[in-house]
Amino acid sequence: MKQIKLIGLTVLVLMAFTAAGQALDDATKAKVDAKITQYKPWGTDPKVVEAVKAFNASPPAYAKDMTQDKWQSLTLLSPEVKAIATCELSKYLKDKKDASVSEAFVSGADGTKVAFLAKSSNWSHKGKPKHDDPMAGKTWTGEVEIDASSGQQQIQIGIPVMDQGKAIGSIVIGFNVTKM
Repeated sequence: MKQIKLIGLTVLVLMAFTAAGQALDDATKAKVDAKITQYKPWGTDPKVVEAVKAFNASPPAYAKDMTQDKWQSLTLLSPEVKAIATCELSKYLKDKKDASVSEAFVSGADGTKVAFLAKSSNWSHKGKPKHDDPMAGKTWTGEVEIDASSGQQQIQIGIPVMDQGKAIGSIVIGFNVTKM
C-alpha cells in the first residue's frame, strides 16, 4: 500500500512539473484570447463594480483580521467562507460562467476576496501579477498549470474591475484547458 501511494505521489509530482510553465501553443493561445474577450466584460459589469466598491469602502468584519494562514485553515463550512460563497455576487457569477471555468474569484483593491465560485487557496493575491497587473489596468495571463485548489490542468487570466476608468479590484478566472 505504501508503494502504491509513493507511485501515485510521484505521478502527481511529474504531472505538475510537466504542466507547470508550459508555453501556450497557437491553438491554446487563440482559445485563451477568445476567453479573455468573452469574460473581460465581467470587469465592468455593474453588479461586479458595485460589490467591489462596497467591499473597498467597508470590508466585512472578518476581513479585517484575516491572514493567509488563517484562511488556509478554514473549512468550506467556516462562516467566513460561507459568507463569501453565498453572497449575491458569487451567486451571480455562478450563473454567468460556462463549463470551461474551473475557478473564479473577485478581489478588492487590497487583493482580498469579495466573491468566488469556490474557496481559493489564498486569501489575498496582492503582490502577485494575477492581482497587481489588473490593478494597473492590464489583463494578465498565467501559464498552464495544475491548480492547487481545483486539481485541474488550467490557465488563469486576471482582468481589472474598472470604475470610471480606474481599476478598483481584480477578477481571476481559471479555465480547464480540456474544456476550452
